[in-house]
Amino acid sequence: MNVGDKAPEVLGVDENGKEVKLSDYAGRKLVLYFYPKDNTSGCTAEACSLRDNIDALRAKGYAVVGVSSDSEASHRRFIEKHELPFTLIADTDHKLQEAMGVWAEKSMYGRKYMGTLRTTFLINGDGVITNVFGPKAIKTKVHGEQILAVEE
Repeated sequence: MNVGDKAPEVLGVDENGKEVKLSDYAGRKLVLYFYPKDNTSGCTAEACSLRDNIDALRAKGYAVVGVSSDSEASHRRFIEKHELPFTLIADTDHKLQEAMGVWAEKSMYGRKYMGTLRTTFLINGDGVITNVFGPKAIKTKVHGEQILAVEE
């Protein structure tokens, strides 16, 4: 997915098993961020940066939704442990990640495997992508500040 594309309507199920749709955020801006795994160092730093900047993000009209392949139970533990004030989608079948183009072949120590490319999409109130932060652009410890710095 690229700037100007409309995000998919069905985003998936959250940490409580409730279906989350793009239309739930109609008229509001959305930070839809994809990350590889709950409770890993980079993913925790990124989530905590978004948590620490939530008031400023909300003041700019944003809601925040995170997505990974982890289960609902894993997401609940991650939210509780780090006091995350936003929804996490359990995309266990990678359906949303594939639709958004962030499920791809990765390589570590010469081993190839499929995984999530850390990517953040900023979406306007009409469901259209206005900005994309790719894996190389995201600085996990200050990602909240990176989003706030975007001029729309």
